[in-house]
Amino acid sequence: MLTIKDSVHDHIEVGDLGAALLDTPPVQRLRRVSQLGTASLVYPSANHSRFEHSLGVYSLATSALDRLEVRGEDARTVRAAAMLHDIGHLPYSHTIETLLENYTGRYHDDVAHLLEEGAIARVLAENHVDPGRVADLISGKSRLGQLIAGELDVDRMDYLVRDAHHTGVPYGFIDVERLLRALRFYDGNLVLAEGNVQTAESLLLARALMNPTVYNHHVARISKAMLKRATERLIEAGAEPRSVARMDDPELQVALRNEEGAAPLANRLADRRLYKRAIWAEYGDVGDQRAGSLLDATRAEKRETEASIAEQAGVAVDEVLLDVQEPPTMRESTTEVVVNGEIRQLGEQSTLVSALERAQLEQWRLGVYAPPDLTEPIGKAAEAVLGLDLNGRRIAETDSPGRYASLSEFGGVRK
Repeated sequence: MLTIKDSVHDHIEVGDLGAALLDTPPVQRLRRVSQLGTASLVYPSANHSRFEHSLGVYSLATSALDRLEVRGEDARTVRAAAMLHDIGHLPYSHTIETLLENYTGRYHDDVAHLLEEGAIARVLAENHVDPGRVADLISGKSRLGQLIAGELDVDRMDYLVRDAHHTGVPYGFIDVERLLRALRFYDGNLVLAEGNVQTAESLLLARALMNPTVYNHHVARISKAMLKRATERLIEAGAEPRSVARMDDPELQVALRNEEGAAPLANRLADRRLYKRAIWAEYGDVGDQRAGSLLDATRAEKRETEASIAEQAGVAVDEVLLDVQEPPTMRESTTEVVVNGEIRQLGEQSTLVSALERAQLEQWRLGVYAPPDLTEPIGKAAEAVLGLDLNGRRIAETDSPGRYASLSEFGGVRK
């Protein structure tokens, strides 16, 4: 038995299987993959890694198994999945995932190929754990897979409190112990026991508040867009996508700074000389039809739009970055809770869900980013090319010559 001191869960006890998996190269690689990507450019203390998060998920999974009285082979398999659930992550976590998926056809939870050979395969075989079952649990398949990748998964319980702890924001803290105590299996579904509607709401609310303040903070989005574009240039210059996917953060940094096309953006990121907002538009500013077309646009179509903006602004196309946020989702609304002896979805039981869904849509933003000295012409060009209805609203930022945005972001009222 190995005991590890953790900043969030205090002392974590790791059994022989978990300890053996910890020492494998794919898990040790996670020490060099940041949990929050470029968020440390916003919150300097957000330097925690996927490695410590994996330890936290292992700890919570062990507690959940004890509560649910899961034993033997099933318990070993869940513990292995908890420790290994993030080994498929790319450098900087989710930042470049959609870009690399276009080339490799894999997301971070597609890890079967990483379990079939090498040190992990050897450890699993020695402990009589089926790698196929582990891969299925990590992708959320089967009854026990809900513990690793579901609406009430221990992955989410750990990252919310861990991200809140390391960023210093107060919004992600949830009553993890209450959640674990309330877990039950009913007809193969993982649910919360009677009297836990508010417990489920707390999980939903924590994530809804962390989205705009941490995960989609405008500086985080700008830096993500810069890193994604630099990586795209690296691949266009000949880097093999699957090799890029298996890099860690420092390896990707070096590769980007050594590639001529990627180096300008990589050096800006290294020195925190970030692009600024030329456009920061609400969903209503864009319009339903236009927003829909942008959400469905291919990578090539977005690049064409950037080229049109650059041409109208009279600047180089490399000076324009278009960032279209994914449509808001709220998986937690399908969380099942027991109410008056019946299993009900949280979205059907809680009026808070519909309010948070509206809030997420109001928080949606379309961004166009540019070097600080070019935000003015690029903002005007983007407004014309994208057909935005901003009603001439223009607000100066202290760190940027100008931008276009909604008054509501600054406490104003839109009529």
